[in-house]
Amino acid sequence: MKKNGSSKDFYDRLRTQLEADTAWPSPYMYKFIVPSILEKVAEIRAIFDGTDAFVQTRDSSKGNYTSVSIRVTMNSPDAVIEKYLEVSKVEGVISL
Repeated sequence: MKKNGSSKDFYDRLRTQLEADTAWPSPYMYKFIVPSILEKVAEIRAIFDGTDAFVQTRDSSKGNYTSVSIRVTMNSPDAVIEKYLEVSKVEGVISL
């Protein structure tokens, strides 16, 4: 995946902040919004298969979108960013 300038800057700042503020390994909370299509939620869940991830979902009031919160132990800032990049490949996902 090719990073544009603004996303590279974002991930560089995130890495710096996580390195400064967190002792690793550490729990990390991811939050995403996806269209309420079961396959989209399943794609995100699959990215975290094989981890200790605790996944919660919640549908929007009109049922058009689903909020996906994932709490998982990550080993490093780079591992956190790697998951963000994997999830960004899911069509229609918004990372919060």
